[in-house]
Amino acid sequence: MIRLQQVILARGTKPLFDSVDVTLNPGDKIGLIGSNGAGKSSLFAMLRGELHPDQGSIEFPAKWQLAHVAQETPPLERSAIDYAIDGDVTLRKLEAQLAELEAQPESHDNGIAIGEVYGALADADAYTVRSRGEQLLLGLGFTLEQMEQSVASFSGGWRMRLNLAQALMCKSDLLLLDEPTNHLDLDAIIWLEDWLKRYEGTLIIISHDRDFLDGVVNVVVHIDERKLKRYSGNYSAFERQRAAQLILAQSSIEKQNRKRAHLQSFIDRFAAKASKAKQAQSRIKALEKMEELAPLRAAAEFSFEFREPLSAPNPMLVMDDVDCGYRLESQTDHSFTEKKIVGDVKFSLQIGQRIGLLGINGAGKSTLIKTIVGELAPLKGSITTGKGLSIGYFAQHQVEMLRHDESPLWHLAHIAPDVREQELRNFLGGFNFPGTMVTSPIAPFSGGEKARLALAMIVWQRPNLLLLDEPTNHLDLETREALTEALAQFEGTLVVVSHDRHLLRATTDQFIIVADGKLLPFDGDLDDYKDWLYKTKLEQAAAAANPTALPSKSKEKATTLPQAQPVPSAPIDDKERKRRDAEERQRITAIRKPIETRIKRLEEQMAKLNAKKMEYSKQLEDSVIYDDVNKEKLKNLLLDQAYVVKELDQLEADWLEQQEFLEAAI
Repeated sequence: MIRLQQVILARGTKPLFDSVDVTLNPGDKIGLIGSNGAGKSSLFAMLRGELHPDQGSIEFPAKWQLAHVAQETPPLERSAIDYAIDGDVTLRKLEAQLAELEAQPESHDNGIAIGEVYGALADADAYTVRSRGEQLLLGLGFTLEQMEQSVASFSGGWRMRLNLAQALMCKSDLLLLDEPTNHLDLDAIIWLEDWLKRYEGTLIIISHDRDFLDGVVNVVVHIDERKLKRYSGNYSAFERQRAAQLILAQSSIEKQNRKRAHLQSFIDRFAAKASKAKQAQSRIKALEKMEELAPLRAAAEFSFEFREPLSAPNPMLVMDDVDCGYRLESQTDHSFTEKKIVGDVKFSLQIGQRIGLLGINGAGKSTLIKTIVGELAPLKGSITTGKGLSIGYFAQHQVEMLRHDESPLWHLAHIAPDVREQELRNFLGGFNFPGTMVTSPIAPFSGGEKARLALAMIVWQRPNLLLLDEPTNHLDLETREALTEALAQFEGTLVVVSHDRHLLRATTDQFIIVADGKLLPFDGDLDDYKDWLYKTKLEQAAAAANPTALPSKSKEKATTLPQAQPVPSAPIDDKERKRRDAEERQRITAIRKPIETRIKRLEEQMAKLNAKKMEYSKQLEDSVIYDDVNKEKLKNLLLDQAYVVKELDQLEADWLEQQEFLEAAI
């Protein structure tokens, strides 16, 4: 278990923890929450041994293997898959040990040592490690081709995904994850959530995604007023318990205040009277000794609202046969080539629509948004906008577009030059930019504070159409909740891309999806999308494992969106329903049959290898094999056994994987 006893920690002059006591049990999945600057990252640093408490102790078993996500990624020429596998430190040590032994002259002892290392490699699942690494990277959004690219070729966000994959590859007892969803899309978050549910060690995770926390954790540790308090249950359970405690605390404070007022009233009335002096003195001492309950926080929760749009056209915009993508200029002859991402878009936006835009990583969601807002010109087709359309656009990298050498006041004055400074100051104060902060350069601001400024600039412009591409990046739980509430009350039209499922559920009432280069309606909710995503990824993996097994028609059906269909104009009759049911059965059979054939072939191969393994084990039980005259035979026998174990482990892993594909093919 992990035990913090009387831990005191300060960073500079700022106290973070004061006599903290908390115990965390093995196998707990813990959500660590608290306001920015409360000490979450410092607690992680203490667990990693990079920071030591000023007083007290932090204890957990010395034999535990700890894993965490590195914050820096050197620009290595090493392939992405090898970099991810490096996270399995035990395996890499064994591989280095084997290479060292094989480089030495042959001897009896050397042969025995090599055999022992091969056995240890088998125990470490060395022969399935590449398959495990590929599954991790696929889940985090990498393609098979990208896995062979060098680490240096990836951007910062993708390198952070590689660091996450490396941490997950480690066979750890304690896993520390600090905002792991920040650089992930919704599909990767759903995959990670499922992976962490199956993680067998102790998990401590810092996250501002409440749905993610609800799906993963069973314990919440809240940092508040320099203390750590443990709550059982997920994040929603914590909120309920916390709210009840605050109500109880408020009641206790009011009760104490009434008692204090009564004592003070007695003292004021009778302190000067000789006959009551003794009683008055006892009341004074009681008042002095009375323990003051910690007052509730005076700071109000952050909140804001979008101002009512001045006007709105209807329809707001119409896209007719639009191809969205990029025009790429050749470096040699400066000619242009077109790269289509989403094609044949027929789409219109009406007043009051509230749309969530879904799609896996790289499908083209951001490209579509940029085309609507006018950052990218259509490759084909036309976009017609209504008169009076006013777009508020929050880009995925909006924070990076701010002038970091300028203040919040400068940014707002830049878009509202004719407005009085005091009015701008008052407005920014509503977004938690008080006092000198409003005139200070934003360079040292946190990512959340910069995102808050970007939101304030959008709100000021009173848009009637909001296009938001991952607006919750960098935002803490409190600000996310404020944004969610403001969007729920927004009276204009909304299109949002977000990996925050709580925000999507609370602010949108319909979904459209970008998939296979098309924009289609999605007739379902986020749970349906999760099912489709899981099923589609498994079917694609099965098709990759058996590239010749599925006929082309079946392959095409395997990636067809089950919910993403044009809305029918009339109810489906029984005949049509039966036809669709028959097609669905045929589709499932087409997927299952090659998987079942593959499973049967794997079982036959495993039976042969198990017979060989038993034969080698029987030979190794004979003491004669260990005589000096048989050292070469022993070495070959050990190598043969190791290779059989390697092939058997790989086949067993493939068999388990095919069983998962078979279960998913429904």
